[in-house]
Amino acid sequence: MLLNVEQLKKFVAGDTVAIRGAAILEPAGGPGDKVFPPTHALDSNNKRPEPGAKYAFETRRIDGHDTRCVLIDSVQSQANRMEEALQALWTDKKIVLPVISVDFSSVAPEVGRVTSLSAPHRIADALLRDSLLNGQLFRLSDIGKSFTDASIRNATALFKVCPTGLIFGLWDSTGPKGGRGAKFQRALVSEIVGINATPGTKTESRIDPAQLVNAAAVLYRKANESPLTWTSNEAEAERGKVGSEGSVPLKWGAKKDSDGWKQGEGKLTTANHSNIPPTIDSLGGGVTIDEARHSVVLSLASLRRLGFTIGADEARTVLAALGLLAVFATESRGHDLRSRCLLVPKKGFALKLEAVARDGSTTPVDLDLKGAISLYNEAVGGLPKDIKFDKAAGEALAELQPSPKLVDLVKKSRELAAAGADDEDA
Repeated sequence: MLLNVEQLKKFVAGDTVAIRGAAILEPAGGPGDKVFPPTHALDSNNKRPEPGAKYAFETRRIDGHDTRCVLIDSVQSQANRMEEALQALWTDKKIVLPVISVDFSSVAPEVGRVTSLSAPHRIADALLRDSLLNGQLFRLSDIGKSFTDASIRNATALFKVCPTGLIFGLWDSTGPKGGRGAKFQRALVSEIVGINATPGTKTESRIDPAQLVNAAAVLYRKANESPLTWTSNEAEAERGKVGSEGSVPLKWGAKKDSDGWKQGEGKLTTANHSNIPPTIDSLGGGVTIDEARHSVVLSLASLRRLGFTIGADEARTVLAALGLLAVFATESRGHDLRSRCLLVPKKGFALKLEAVARDGSTTPVDLDLKGAISLYNEAVGGLPKDIKFDKAAGEALAELQPSPKLVDLVKKSRELAAAGADDEDA
C-alpha cells in the first residue's frame, strides 16, 4: 500500500526520526567497467589549481573494515539534481511550488532562465538579489523582504516563497543581515560512493588527417578580430605587455589575468591542429569499483525543529512530501551522472525506503514517483489558507529581470571569455 498523507503526517508528528533509503548501483557496462568520478584540480593544500584531475578518495569503515572509497556524486551535486528534477515537474505543471525566476534570455540566450531551483544559493542567490521585480531590486520588494527575518523558530515566510530552502539548506549570507542572515541546515541528504575503488589510467592521442605539424608556423592572436582568431603573420598579431618584455606579439594561447599577459605557446596544437602524441594520464583515468552505494536520509527530526506561526503540522508534512518527491523524481531519471559515469541498480537492490523510529525500529515505506506526486499535491492541498502557495502549477511566484549592472557584468564576462582572459579566482 502506497504511503498516504495521514501516514506521513503521523511519521512527521510522531517518534519517527528519519526516512532513509539505500540502493546498490553498478556501471551500466557491467561489473569491472570503469566509471569516472567528479574531478578536482587542487594542489596538496587544496587551494590553487594545478594540471591534472584528482578524485576524492577516502577511507570509510564498511562491514567492519577500512575500505578505500571514492566520491561519485556529492551531497551538493545530488541536491542540484533533485532541484532540477523538481523544476522539470513544476515546468510540466505537475506540481505547485513557489519559484522565483529571472530571465537572462536577452543578454545570455544560452543561460535563459535562472530560478530559485537552479541558482546555487536558492532564493538567497546573488543573481536573484541583483535582479529587479517591477523595477525594484528583488531584496527590497515585499517578497524579497519577507524572508529576511526567517529563522528556525519561525520559518513561515521562507516556506511560502522557497520551501526547497528548508529541505536542501539555505544561508542568506549576502542579504541585508550579511553573515547573520537566515541559516537552515539540510534536511535531505543523498550521496553516491564507490566501494573498493582502484584508480585507472587514461590515454590520449590524435592523428591529424591534414598531417599538419607544429614546425609549420607560429600562431598569434590576430589583432582587432571578433570573434578572436589566429594568424601566422606576426605583423597582424595583437600586442601586449608580458612581464618585463614590454609590448610583444601575443602568441596563440596567451592569457590575461590581474598581473597582465602570460605568453602562449603559439603551437598548432593549441589551436587544435597537428597531431597530438600519445599521453598517459594517471590522475584522471577513472576508477573500477566493487559497487556504488547510494544513500538517502530525510531528517524528520530536522523538520520538527522548524517553527511556524500557523499550520505547523501541515507545513512540515508538505516539506516531508517534497523531500520524498525530490528523491523519486531524481531516481526516475536514472543515474547518468557525467560522461562515462552511468550507473544502474544492481538486480534486487534498487532504492528502498524505510522510516526509522527513535527506538531504532523500522517501517517499510512503499512509494513510487506517481505516488510521490499525488502525496505531495494532496499535502499542499491541505495547507491552511494563510500559508497556501499562491500560484498555479508551472506559474512563477515572481518574474524578475536582471538589473542593468548585472547585465553589464554578464556582457563583460562574455567579452573577456571570448578574448581568452583567465578567471582571477581560478
